[in-house]
Amino acid sequence: MKKLKVQDLIAVGIYTAIYFLLMSVCLLILRFVIPGFHNLFIPAVTALFSGIIYLILLNKVPKFGAITIMGTVVGLFFLISGHFPLAFLPNMLCALAADLIQYKTKLKGNVRVLASYIVFSFGLMGPILPLWFMKNAYIDSLVARGKDETYIAGVFAHTSNLMLGLCALAVLIGAVAGLGIGSRLMEKHFQPTIQSHKG
Repeated sequence: MKKLKVQDLIAVGIYTAIYFLLMSVCLLILRFVIPGFHNLFIPAVTALFSGIIYLILLNKVPKFGAITIMGTVVGLFFLISGHFPLAFLPNMLCALAADLIQYKTKLKGNVRVLASYIVFSFGLMGPILPLWFMKNAYIDSLVARGKDETYIAGVFAHTSNLMLGLCALAVLIGAVAGLGIGSRLMEKHFQPTIQSHKG
């Protein structure tokens, strides 16, 4: 297994920054298109548009650890930007799982990349999962940040079990479609084919 070098870390940092930019643009658009639901569907929409970034990362830094670093940085961003304290864990864990799938399994190339990206994409559900599974603690964190009852009620207005299922399904669909779009873009604008690397 090849170790990450300084130039690899720099490349991961660049692709992570681009990933952040895409996520921010998606969030901005969703605020106008589906206000009130934008936070719930940002994982799915980000997965839809970020497949190309993921594929470039695999192509340019085909080493175990790159995916984990990207997911960890995203998770730490959530932590320092005021999200629920445990919101960063799913990003880190899903990124590590995606790394293991990509470089430690014997799945066929395309299947491995797809499974890896799907798992990675579910990490973005970290900031919204506490709405369902740690509601009281989440409310306490909002109160501690000075949020009033109206704001808190708005945060939980759409957190039904059905909505949780829809969010998860949307992430799955977004990741599958996003990787398909990313593959086409790779073939057209970057390399003839994306190499499915495995350590």
